[in-house]
Amino acid sequence: MPSSAPASPGSPGSPAELTVERDGVPLAVRDHGGAGTPLLLLHGASRTLADWSVAAADLATDHRVVSMDLRAHGRSGPGSTPWTFPAVLDDIEAVLDACSIPEAVPVGHSLGGMAAALYADAHPHTPAAVNLDGVGHGRPEQYVGLDRDTVVQGLDRAHQFSAAAMGRTFPPEELETTVLAQQAAMAQALGIAPEVLDEGIRRALGETPEGQLYPRPERERGLEMLDQMDALDLFPVYRRLTGPVLIVRAGRLVAQGGPLAWFDELMAAYVKGLDRDLGELAAAHPHITLETLDASHAMLLERPNAVAELIRSFTAGLRSRS
Repeated sequence: MPSSAPASPGSPGSPAELTVERDGVPLAVRDHGGAGTPLLLLHGASRTLADWSVAAADLATDHRVVSMDLRAHGRSGPGSTPWTFPAVLDDIEAVLDACSIPEAVPVGHSLGGMAAALYADAHPHTPAAVNLDGVGHGRPEQYVGLDRDTVVQGLDRAHQFSAAAMGRTFPPEELETTVLAQQAAMAQALGIAPEVLDEGIRRALGETPEGQLYPRPERERGLEMLDQMDALDLFPVYRRLTGPVLIVRAGRLVAQGGPLAWFDELMAAYVKGLDRDLGELAAAHPHITLETLDASHAMLLERPNAVAELIRSFTAGLRSRS
């Protein structure tokens, strides 16, 4: 589909902003320029391409780098049809075509990592894929030490918790006094560049006709997205893929504590089963590379240069195979 702005590469350190339209949905794209193996960077749920700012600048020194806001996120449109992974994969294809990099490696964090793996599965010409801690909630049997009923009830509770937050509005005056203040405190605690979080928060906001603010995606699209994520099991996808896949797992869990202690227990059990199963998967499938990074799920913000270096090492291996 045609782009409403020229898809000419930006230069490292001076990205170009453009919009690619697919079936009436405007998709916000940031072209970081660079030369080398082309990469398309995808963010997590309720996040934006701003999360990739530091890592993208690093990667653009020796890669051709493009990032995008997924539909219903950031400055991309929500679309008039339900949020589905097939629709997102079509969006990705449109962006790659508009930027003249159909052979790009999709690289995603969290939700974006799931989309990256699915895109490689649906497009056999894709040379490789990178998934940074995009794991979903898995299967009940992966929660080591917990019985099935406990897991099912816990996952339902987690889903309800996430669903309640979708599209929740707040008055504009709370942006500075509460939302950004909380993000600044989190940035300091995690060692994250505050300007990156600030840009991400502002980019993620929508506004109601009444002037209230809310974090995108809009509630309807957000609930559809959660359902898609909950239903996804990536293990069959990994087994079908034949091209190289890099899976990066977070080495640390961040304890929520207090009223969310139940979620800590649930995730600790899941991590045990997930790491066990991913280890077995990688051992049985040589095309899969499994790495663990000393960071939490927020690795892209906590350690962007370490993330970039893992991606760089992986793509160097791709060039050596060609």
